[in-house]
Amino acid sequence: MFTGIDEVDWASMEHAYGPADDVPGLLYGLASADPAERESALDGMYGAVHHQGDVYACTLACIPFLFELAVDPGIRDRGGIVELLTSIGGIDLDEDDESELDELDEDEIEGVANYAMAAAAVSAGSSVFLDLVADEDPGVRLAAPLALATLHGRPGRVLSLLRERLPVEADDEVRLALVEAAGRIALRHRPLAGQAADWLSRLAAEAYPPGLRLAALAQLARCAPDALPGDVVRVVSGLLRELRSRPRRPEPPAVRAPGGEDAPADRAAAPTPAGRLRELSAQEPAVRSTPWAADLLRTLHSGLDDRVDDRTALLMDQLRSPDPWQRIDAVRMSGGLMRAWRGSYEDLVALVGVQLTDPEPRLADAASHVLEELFGLAAPAADALADRVAGDPGAWVKDWASGPPGLGSSVKALAGLGDPRVLPALAAALERPEVPHDVGFAIRCLGDAAAPLAGTLRRRLGEVGLDEGAYDRASPLLAGLTALRAGEAAPEVLRVLRGAPEYRGEWLRTAALRALRSFGPAAHRAVPELRRLIRGPGTAAATEAAEALWAVTGDAGAVLPVLAEGLGAERVHDRRAAASALGGLGRRAEVMAPGLRALLAHDELWLRVDAAIALWEVSGRAGEAVPVLLSAWERNRHVRVRVAECLARMGPAGAGSDAAQVLRAELLSVRRHNAMDGGYGSHDTYEDEKLLALCRRALTGHTGKGNRS
Repeated sequence: MFTGIDEVDWASMEHAYGPADDVPGLLYGLASADPAERESALDGMYGAVHHQGDVYACTLACIPFLFELAVDPGIRDRGGIVELLTSIGGIDLDEDDESELDELDEDEIEGVANYAMAAAAVSAGSSVFLDLVADEDPGVRLAAPLALATLHGRPGRVLSLLRERLPVEADDEVRLALVEAAGRIALRHRPLAGQAADWLSRLAAEAYPPGLRLAALAQLARCAPDALPGDVVRVVSGLLRELRSRPRRPEPPAVRAPGGEDAPADRAAAPTPAGRLRELSAQEPAVRSTPWAADLLRTLHSGLDDRVDDRTALLMDQLRSPDPWQRIDAVRMSGGLMRAWRGSYEDLVALVGVQLTDPEPRLADAASHVLEELFGLAAPAADALADRVAGDPGAWVKDWASGPPGLGSSVKALAGLGDPRVLPALAAALERPEVPHDVGFAIRCLGDAAAPLAGTLRRRLGEVGLDEGAYDRASPLLAGLTALRAGEAAPEVLRVLRGAPEYRGEWLRTAALRALRSFGPAAHRAVPELRRLIRGPGTAAATEAAEALWAVTGDAGAVLPVLAEGLGAERVHDRRAAASALGGLGRRAEVMAPGLRALLAHDELWLRVDAAIALWEVSGRAGEAVPVLLSAWERNRHVRVRVAECLARMGPAGAGSDAAQVLRAELLSVRRHNAMDGGYGSHDTYEDEKLLALCRRALTGHTGKGNRS
């Protein structure tokens, strides 16, 4: 075995963690009779030699030895080795990688070359996988179909082999892998999509077992959604009921998932069905009748894409399942649907709320985390959230091993609704030795309903020691007082402003200045300090002080010189702050219109937007501002809420017909404007719902109500 392995100069190569002289030991470990040693070796291959999907010179050198292992019937756990080869050779370089080689540095060029050589080397040997689809080892048969679909150069032959193999394959999970491989071929080789879809449509017919039919429907949704039955929700719901009636069996023991949990989507090939099954087992070591069903449903939902009504109906059926694991999957998928797509979710949210009372703690926790991100959309679950908060004071605050404590997800969800029933939880949180870092956020959501907390906020702020930890302790309290505009706390805020330590002192002073600004004339005692702080013009701190001084005194003459100098500051951040502050002065700052107008052609998009908004606010003329705002709208989706806020203030007449057209197009879109593939932010749904409300207001001129945050 491993003829020539000693002739490879492994020490001259490197992997993710240094010299690659340990690679031969990993390869021999893959051939070990000891299961623990084999697992450790596979973990080492993914962790160092193929770290996060990367391909090094030593990775390339391993390929012939990995093939030798994969075809040796005396080696155990060869399915994992086939998966490793699939990952190494299955990386698709996107067009940017191939077309921009001239712009890459030497290391990047080497990386792209390694990916290409790996794909060529593994594809050249991929014919061995043809025989492995009939291997005696079910794990090998589970991994081989996707390897063929990903790597073999004759996809038509592979598709025929998959069809031939299915009737004689006895293992249910391997049969699912054969079906998934057909879907992969259809996606990678569009001329074969029709053949694959025809076969999948036949498999989805009633003559086949429910799991196989569900797998066929999932792949149809990916590669040929038009071929799905018109009543797909009814069909899938029936299949799920059939699957639930099957006897339960223990899941296999958890082992390391291929590629590692941190493998990036842009480089690492997708795990095989065996890999995803192990991931499920590792995450939730429970007893399921069909541990692969959740993955099939995720695939189906992904394929259904913008068919929001169908996906919502399917999730509601899943949430009514007697199987708690199916409901956990449905809760998580519901969160993904609502984060990415706009729709009518009242009934779905209500069913998510029902899960809060389930005795399975992971189900209730999953539901509360989904509701936490919905803000106003969580209203149908408000009573369920209030009951959960009232019934479990121990979950009001979450302590972490590192970092400050935070509010529990149900508390944040109820606060996000502006529901005063959360006040006892917030009052208790404010009495803890260390106040949760997000208390201020919750109070801002509640608005005036949180007024009873002002006294406690003021007292706790007065107790904060002005040492190096002052910012962490004071910032949530300052945020709460700012949200409440609690001017009676001006003395305590002024103490913090004057005594801010050097460490994070600028952040702390900014938070204190924003609190004083929110207090308005009630912060009159801070005027001398504010006048002193504006003497350092051109900085963000001076701008914050100028805004506070304007809010407290209304003295435009004192602040205009400071903001004028800030408009010409070196840092874009300082310029943006000055432009926004000038807009707050309105017509009192009209003299600054030429300076703002000069920024409309600046290279920085966000500065152009801030300048355009401020120019309209100080001049009342929309003609110059609107084209800049609409251009930014098209170039950067993340600027849309800020632009829509301005257009809403302008109203239909001021914004004009071009803006109206853009706003109507946004309202017609089903996709959330900030939806991302592979990631999301906790406020994404809130921001998109806010955008929709602003678009309607800009078109109608009606104020309407929106969520607070």
